[in-house]
Amino acid sequence: MSRKLRIWYPGAMYHITSRGNRRSAIFYDDIDRKVYLELLEETRFYYPFHLHAYCLMTNHIHLQLETTNHHIRHIMKMLNSRYALNFNKRHRLVGHVFQGRYGAEIIETKDYQLEVSRYIHLNPVEAEMVSFPKDYRWSSYGAYVTGEGNPHVTTKKILSYFSEPVKEKYRMFVEGETVRN
Repeated sequence: MSRKLRIWYPGAMYHITSRGNRRSAIFYDDIDRKVYLELLEETRFYYPFHLHAYCLMTNHIHLQLETTNHHIRHIMKMLNSRYALNFNKRHRLVGHVFQGRYGAEIIETKDYQLEVSRYIHLNPVEAEMVSFPKDYRWSSYGAYVTGEGNPHVTTKKILSYFSEPVKEKYRMFVEGETVRN
């Protein structure tokens, strides 16, 4: 039985997930996380895309990714295969790093864009790794709520859905406080 084809069109936005094989760690340390982000940028050079949010957890990743002119399969094949090769070589391992095919849920509404962004940024809080999403170093949340730059992510589209002060309104939205537009 063949796999179901993924929906794709230029400008398609996805919530991408990829989990470690047997739910094992895919990041042993900060060097692994830095390598993943470097490979993400290398992949973006060959297959341009917009990254709206990300979170690198211990045994899985979340990406909110918008394609431009390349199918998501090319982007994820390059990113995951290069990371797996690097990870196995660095840690002297063999075999699968990722558990099966990556997940790719298409995002077609503004409300779902916002929900996915919030979900991704709250992942470390839900996993009880930190108390506040801003305290987790390996996500794009800081770029949304502080003045710190993050070369991996663009916040423009998501923040455009909020009125001034946009960063504070986004923070309130994510952290469950009442937002008044």
